Amino acid sequence: MLDRDQVHKVAHLARLELAAEEEEKFATQLSSILDYFEQLSELDTNNVEPTTRAIDLDNVTRSDLLQPFGDRETILQGAPERDDDFFRVPKIINAD
Repeated sequence: MLDRDQVHKVAHLARLELAAEEEEKFATQLSSILDYFEQLSELDTNNVEPTTRAIDLDNVTRSDLLQPFGDRETILQGAPERDDDFFRVPKIINAD
C-alpha cells in the first residue's frame, strides 16, 4: 500500500501541488489500483498473444483512387488568387 509520503514524492516529481487531504485520498485510490494490477499479475498469460486492443479493429476508409477532374476552370474559380492556370500561394520559404 502506498503511503502519503510516496504520493507526495510523486506529486512533487510531476510538479503537482496537492493538499494533505488530497495526498491521503490519492494514496488510498492508487493503492486500490495497484492491488488490482497485483490480482491481474496472478493470471496465467503464457498462451495469450500480446495485443494493443481487446478486439480487432479495421480502419473503415475507402480506397484512394486517382481520378482526373476534367473541368480545371471550375477548380480555379475557387482559388483566392490565381495566375493563369495555377493557384497563387504566399511564399513560405524564408531567405534566412
